[in-house]
Amino acid sequence: MFDFRGQGKGLAFAAILLGMSATAQAGDNRLLYASLGDTTRAPIGWVEFCADNTAQCQGGPSQPRDIVMSQTAWRDLLKVNRWVNETVKPLTDMEHWGVIEKWSLPTDGYGDCEDYVLMKRKMLMDAGWPREALLITVVRDKKGEGHAVLTVKTDKGEFVLDNQNENVVAWTEAGYRFVKRQSQADPNVWVSLGDNRPAVSTASAKDQ
Repeated sequence: MFDFRGQGKGLAFAAILLGMSATAQAGDNRLLYASLGDTTRAPIGWVEFCADNTAQCQGGPSQPRDIVMSQTAWRDLLKVNRWVNETVKPLTDMEHWGVIEKWSLPTDGYGDCEDYVLMKRKMLMDAGWPREALLITVVRDKKGEGHAVLTVKTDKGEFVLDNQNENVVAWTEAGYRFVKRQSQADPNVWVSLGDNRPAVSTASAKDQ
């Protein structure tokens, strides 16, 4: 489906599914899906991005859709995540644009965390993946700083594509506090994920 340079080693799909099943059977009480809360304000930068990239923000109410996680779908997620992480070079918005926060597709090869997310989302949507399963998500990283990742909703749970991790991992394994994300029903509606502290996804891309 995709043409990538240097696909690298992927995680074993069967091992992921078996591991998830074993966790559930072991009586682990962790939720398989992140809990959704009240409607909240869109992250700084999203509205301005949509004004300049209307095709990426077209929406309106729609039915939530989850991906059927086949081996092909899993390989595609790994390829997209790794290719974008390797191709886009980290650069803060201040260094890049001279402003604190600007969301943009990294077509010039540079960007910060949300720009990686926007590129991964676009590539998957262009390949036919439903927008309703590809949710831009604002989190707090291990240092408590704002960060953006792409959450992919599947019939096997929710997985995270992250510029700080070459692997695709279950949201419960990401090590983040989830703040807000797009609604499956409308890309321009954002919902709280439980951490009510103010957060802006201005974190720099991973140092290389």
